[in-house]
Amino acid sequence: QVQLVESGGGLVQTGGSLRLSCASSGRASSRGAMGWFRQAPGQEREFVAGISWGGGNTDYTESVKGRFTISADNAKNTEYLQMNSLKPEDTAVYYCAARRSIVVRNPGQYEYWGQGTQVTVSS
Repeated sequence: QVQLVESGGGLVQTGGSLRLSCASSGRASSRGAMGWFRQAPGQEREFVAGISWGGGNTDYTESVKGRFTISADNAKNTEYLQMNSLKPEDTAVYYCAARRSIVVRNPGQYEYWGQGTQVTVSS
């Protein structure tokens, strides 16, 4: 079993920054890849960024490239999402998720999820 706990959400103005954290615990073999997803009201959950624990391979959705950076601290079992130049359209509940192997963009292929943290960007 894997437990994920997000933190770092909040309210920020357009152009501001936030750093989300995802602390993980449990069986390491179940955490081959970590992903960040977001879900705005009335919309489907969408992939934001992902990273593989071992090799550090990363993937980003097009709308956040150059603004968001995903990273992982293996010693702390913590994944981060640094979000810069935030826009109102980034407003959503952000979730971290884990799966056994490589990073994929389909949320249905992630076995473990955190409870989510709200990010609100005001205009």
